[in-house]
This record gives sequence, structure tokens and C-alpha cells, in this order.
Amino acid sequence: MEFATFILAAQRGYHQSCDSVIGNSIEQTIASEQAGFNTAWFAEHHFNNYSLVPSPLMMVAHCAGLTSTIRLGTGVCVLPLYQPQRLLSEIGFADIVSNGRLELGVGSGYQQFEFERFGVDVDQAPAVFAEYLDILLKGLNQKVFEHNGQYEKIPLTAISLRTIQRPAPPIWIACGSARSMCRAYREGHNLFVTAFHNGLENLRTLRETIEEAAASRGKDVTAAKIGLLRCCYASDDQAEIDSYLDNARFQRRLSEALHQRRQQSRDGYLLQETPTQQDLSFETMRQNLPIGSVSRVIDRLLEEISILKPDQIAIQTQLGDFDQKTMLRQIELWGDKIIPAINKSLGQVKA
Repeated sequence: MEFATFILAAQRGYHQSCDSVIGNSIEQTIASEQAGFNTAWFAEHHFNNYSLVPSPLMMVAHCAGLTSTIRLGTGVCVLPLYQPQRLLSEIGFADIVSNGRLELGVGSGYQQFEFERFGVDVDQAPAVFAEYLDILLKGLNQKVFEHNGQYEKIPLTAISLRTIQRPAPPIWIACGSARSMCRAYREGHNLFVTAFHNGLENLRTLRETIEEAAASRGKDVTAAKIGLLRCCYASDDQAEIDSYLDNARFQRRLSEALHQRRQQSRDGYLLQETPTQQDLSFETMRQNLPIGSVSRVIDRLLEEISILKPDQIAIQTQLGDFDQKTMLRQIELWGDKIIPAINKSLGQVKA
């Protein structure tokens, strides 16, 4: 089982400076490598405090010089907000400076607040994403390519910066629908999925949807790697757990508001956190998620792995204003105890 950290780089309020948020995110990446995590993922968002990383490829390029073994992923590049021609060169650059450690996650995006400020219609995002991914695949796999599509007309073009990984870095699609899962299986890409803060039943449904997508393309479900984004936290300190849950719920509130196109901003930047009917209690979140003592987290993760059968679990480490020193200790704890225990148990099951 691969383990990753997912770094959102959130800013919960003005008591956190933007430079401290980015600095903490970089520090968590270095700690993740030291703890033995396989990958560090970086989000992409714009124009508000939900996430401060405007370009995950810039984070990859920077962290490439501070690490040597951990793979560095874009989680995800929001394709409709890019010129695919330029993005191809930046992908090549990031893979070169990371010495072939780039994991390329892509998605269509969903936040109208962001799209409006780029002059892009969010309702066209799925169609634009589909075409732009076609362009990326051409540029990554062909020395010279051209494209004549609905949204882009590209004459015969060569990309000067070629990736070290051939023919391309692993491509992960953020799969929020069966359609995106089907494309991943059709073209041999990996799947990045989330169960949000829901429990085992949601994971069962998610697994069924993945299996149906694979079958619809005549593929074995193991033909693609499955990555699960999950909130997880191990501690016997209830105050620590409550702080983690509070920050996880904060992030979910902002995400839901942006997804539902509610612009909750008083000053044009800082989004207002508003409780909703979809909020889960801390008790329900503890029941649904791998959260609690070390043994509880290990047992719960093993149960979730048996249901979803993912190849990678990406735990959310950078949430809201959770204490940085405490999170660095948490990352170390995963490397010391949780990851080895889970892999030992999985090895015994396979044996």
C-alpha cells in the first residue's frame, strides 16, 4: 500500500500569513519524505483562502530541490484554467527538475468563483477538460503535434521540454463521476477519488462505481491505480482530535459553499465559514473516519482498504489552522507506527 500526504495549504484567517501557510506546506512535504511517504500532493485554487497554492507544478519544482526520493504530485491541475500548450512545457520542466518524480493529477474544476475571474465558463469545464487532456496526451506522446478542436486550434507544434518519464509521468484523473472513471480506464490513467467525511457504505458504493466503469471499458479493475483522499488522525489526546475535526469540517464547509456557487466573502477574499445542514457532528466524523487511537486508525484503515481496495491512501495533513508542530509529529507517527503496521497486516493477508 502506498501512502501520501495531501497538502491543501489553507488559510483559516488573517492570523495566518500567506508565507507561513506556504512555509508550513513545504515543511510538511520534507517531513513526509523523512517519514517514508511515497508521494506528496499539492492542490490548486485561486482568489480565496480555501487554498493558497496557485500552481501545484510550482510547488513540485520548489520541493524537488528540497527532497530526493518522495514523488511529487499535482492534486490537481485544473485544466480549463490553463493554456495546454504552455502547461505541457511546465510539466516537462517539473519532471526534469524533480528527476522524474512528477505525478500528474488533472481535473476539470468546480468553483465558479475561480472560473469567473479567469473568464472561463464553469458549465463548460467538463468539455474543455476532455479536449485539453487530449492535447496534453498528444504533446506528451508526440515530438510534434497539432490539434483542431472546439476550444483550441494549435498548428504544428513541438514542445522543447520533454519529460524524463517516458512516454509521460503517471496521469491521475480526479474522478467525481462515472464518466471520468470510464475515461481513466479507457486510456490507462489512474483514479483519484474521495469519500469526503462519509463512512463505509459510501466506500462500498464508490467501489461498485469503479468496478462498473472498468467493466464498461472491458478492463480489469486493477488496470488502473486507485488513490483515496482521506481525513485521518491518530492520537489519544481528545483536544488534538477535536482540533483536527474542526479544521476538516471548516474545509468541507468552504468547499461545499464554492461548489454550490455561494460566494461567502465579506471583504472580497476571506470566505465566511457558515454551518450547513450537511454538517456532520464530531462524533459522526469520528465514527466515519480513521480517527482515534493508533490501533483504532490502523484497524479502521484496514477495513476501508478491504472495501475500496485502493493502491494509495492520501491523508489530509494541511487543514485550516491546525497546529504545525503537532501535525509534523503526526506525520512522523505515521512513518514510525501506522504505515509499517498496515503494510505488515496487508502482507500477512497476501501471504
